[in-house]
Amino acid sequence: MFISRDPFNVIIGGVGGQGNVLASQILGEMLVSQGYVITIGETYGASQRGGAVMSHLRISTKDQFSPLIPEGQCDLLIALEPVEGLRILDHYGSPRVMTLLNTRPIHPMDVISGNAAYPEVSKVMAKIKELSRRVWTLNATEVALEMGDPIFSNIVMLGALCAIEVLPINQQGFELVIKDLLPSRTLDENMKAFDRGREVVQEITNGK
Repeated sequence: MFISRDPFNVIIGGVGGQGNVLASQILGEMLVSQGYVITIGETYGASQRGGAVMSHLRISTKDQFSPLIPEGQCDLLIALEPVEGLRILDHYGSPRVMTLLNTRPIHPMDVISGNAAYPEVSKVMAKIKELSRRVWTLNATEVALEMGDPIFSNIVMLGALCAIEVLPINQQGFELVIKDLLPSRTLDENMKAFDRGREVVQEITNGK
């Protein structure tokens, strides 16, 4: 499998505390191991937990690009939170953009305190589908909770990314990278989360 454009532009977007930056680091290392040149840029909203976080990955066979993707030039959005995903598509989406979406919302403090309302998730998802050439959805947070800890939702999303076969990544590459990046005691749980994310998307794709 090869990238369909050069550079191929990926944004991983969510809120603080979702493991956004770690996911981008793992994905970047997986692609480097496949011989690609990767440039990563991070952007942050409010610095506290719950603020917007975006990781830009620019993937090339030979060239180094500026770390931030120009507006309107995203090829693949990995959205860890629905409203953040919609916000990113509004600025960075393109006619060719594809979206992998975690459907579980995270309510910001304004919503929790009653000062604002969170949009209806079904309407957010419908708009994301309007703005994307193709969309894959899963409740990665729920999958992680079934494993016992929502912290694994970012790894579940990486497994789902493997399943949609848009990027040249695989389970073996993931295992090699996390052996270097993460404590060895977490290897089994991370592998389980990755495999579960892959299985969920395969089940959905196969209509099960």
